[in-house]
Amino acid sequence: MTASANKNLSIRQKSTTDGDFESVQELLKAETSAVDKLILQRLSSEVVLINQLGTYIVNSGGKRLRPMIVLLSALASGYKGDKHILLAAVIEFIHTATLLHDDVVDSSDMRRGKATANDIWGNEASVLVGDFLYSRSFEMMVEASNMHVMDILSHTTNNIAEGEVMQLLNINEPDISEQRYDEVIRAKTAILFDAAARIGGVISGQSETVEHSLASYGQHLGVAFQLVDDLLDYSSSSEALGKNVGDDLSEGKPTLPLIHAMQHASVKDKKTLSEAIRSGGLDKINEVIAIIESTDSLAYTSQRASAEAEKAKQALFVLPDSVYKDAMMTLADFSVQRAY
Repeated sequence: MTASANKNLSIRQKSTTDGDFESVQELLKAETSAVDKLILQRLSSEVVLINQLGTYIVNSGGKRLRPMIVLLSALASGYKGDKHILLAAVIEFIHTATLLHDDVVDSSDMRRGKATANDIWGNEASVLVGDFLYSRSFEMMVEASNMHVMDILSHTTNNIAEGEVMQLLNINEPDISEQRYDEVIRAKTAILFDAAARIGGVISGQSETVEHSLASYGQHLGVAFQLVDDLLDYSSSSEALGKNVGDDLSEGKPTLPLIHAMQHASVKDKKTLSEAIRSGGLDKINEVIAIIESTDSLAYTSQRASAEAEKAKQALFVLPDSVYKDAMMTLADFSVQRAY
């Protein structure tokens, strides 16, 4: 296939994937509107800075995947109440709090194509508003009057914090194993997808078998999503990605493309990668990308993401057929086919 044909195929795939994702958004239009309204209501504070910063980050153009998973999981499980709206907002608040804290830890200045909150208001304000969102999310989850949901979400936030600390310990360390990397992304990222899918089944009164299958769907989806995020950091454009290309390398993060390349590169190239990870920065970004490509590390990362997405879809066999189950399948496909 020629380079031109490859490019055209990529464009058609992206168009189809975007259209499928938009169809899911349309399916959930009423529910997501209710979630957005609730989020804005619960962001309200007498402290003006909280209103400004919280509203800025919540409305900064995210895909809202995690709250969508809560909604779809509940609806696919036959839920008829309204607590899925509340819990979808809770999940988004938890996610937003982690973003605020992450950007401070990573010294990031761009996310979703916009300046980060810490770049505008400073690190202190970002950390404290992140704390506000965490505490507000716990106030809201109490309203669900479900101790099992409380148990899931409290353990989830704790695991996220552990994952962030684990990742911090990996910074500028070139000898990280793929197993160690997996442990980090499952704790840091996938656990919130897991919780989002699981609580939809819990509030629907589903059996333990269905609950765990939904959790498995979320876990595999979250891993796939993170793997593609790490892949895009070396293969997308800043405009498409919404952040600076090579951010992971500049922060000294050994993500899967780098880990795989380290394992398969020549002695000389391995030394180049090791120095780049230890020093951080983007001085050697072109060399690093060339080594990653020569070792097929992007292809390997993509293959692993696709395998996780398939496992996510297989976990849904316990649910009856419905448009909501189909939409959950679509999200699994979108997670690996997206370009942003």
